[in-house]
Amino acid sequence: MPWKECKRMDERLRFVARLLDGERMSALCREFGISRPTGYKIFNRYKDFGLEGLNDRSRRPYRSANRLAFQIERAIVSLKKEHSTWGAPKIRDKLIQDFPVIRPPAKSTIHAVLDRHGLVKRRKRRRHKAQGTALSDARSPNGLWCADYKGEFLLGNRRYCYPLTISDYTSRFLLACEGLDSTKSTFAFAVFERAFKEFGLPDAIRTDNGTPFASSQALFGLSRLAVWWLRLGINIERIKPGHPEQNGRHERMHLTLKKEATKPASFNFLQQQSRFDEFLEIYNNERPHQALGGRYPAQLYTPSARQYRVPEEPEYPFPDRTVRVTQCGRICLGKRKINLSLVFAGQTVGIREEADQVWLVSFLDFDLGYFDADEAWIAPAPNPFGPKVLTMSPV
Repeated sequence: MPWKECKRMDERLRFVARLLDGERMSALCREFGISRPTGYKIFNRYKDFGLEGLNDRSRRPYRSANRLAFQIERAIVSLKKEHSTWGAPKIRDKLIQDFPVIRPPAKSTIHAVLDRHGLVKRRKRRRHKAQGTALSDARSPNGLWCADYKGEFLLGNRRYCYPLTISDYTSRFLLACEGLDSTKSTFAFAVFERAFKEFGLPDAIRTDNGTPFASSQALFGLSRLAVWWLRLGINIERIKPGHPEQNGRHERMHLTLKKEATKPASFNFLQQQSRFDEFLEIYNNERPHQALGGRYPAQLYTPSARQYRVPEEPEYPFPDRTVRVTQCGRICLGKRKINLSLVFAGQTVGIREEADQVWLVSFLDFDLGYFDADEAWIAPAPNPFGPKVLTMSPV
């Protein structure tokens, strides 16, 4: 009989017990379906270790061919503790000097040993924490536009709809209300481009800190959409996280939109967009607004004198050189690759040497950060998107 997979310990106990009772090894091995060497091994393990010897043993090899010898690992740790400022390259060179007959471990292996023993100080990357920007109080149409996504809702065909809305801060004129199937920046680009072509360019746009208006992974929370606005000479304003009242006029419009155009939801996007278009027409031209003294938003709004044009390439007269950011968000200087951000992919930036082997990266009128001869990533400069954004001249 073969060993039972789920009761190996019980089978071995029975096997040993019958051997102790005087039964012959060869007969028992045939009955249990094992070879005689296996039977003797089980019995000898019992005699050497008792019942513990009948448990399954680890199949891990005694020595791994790729595992670093513990003596070398101990030497690496000792060197680091003795010379706390030494890194993996210097420790490797020291090992080569002290132990010329052994094969030196790789730098990455030494660094992994130091990290395993808690001897590596990890550099903390600065991550943008949304704080909002200075907010303006526009007094004329197109001085400030407000944009946001009304909360998503489920259509009758079980697909989610994300309405993107744009309104003028002063006149409350609703510039766009588009039902989209996601908050991807590609769809937002199309909606804003249509609005810019029809109504011209505003001086500033106010949003929250969510996608696609901002990005927590990029320098100063910039997104592709925000970079495009800056290229067009549009200032960016962001409310503080958790303070929707700072975009209160737009949020109040969303409440009306929800009541009149989304309950109940339509079956598909075409039907729902038809209701949005009808709501936009009534909201702008037929619905009196109390904050406007009973007038319609269309009676106060006039298109912007700033026409939409594809922005020209920025010029950098002061930086030492001009570089185009690659599609993977890097600045390439010869064989060097410095990580900037994907949001600047395809954009042109200026580079100027500020100190010995330290360079400053600028985009338009804004200083983004620094890199040196050793690091391959940008250390952020002080956040330029404060009051300075509100006074930037158009590109």
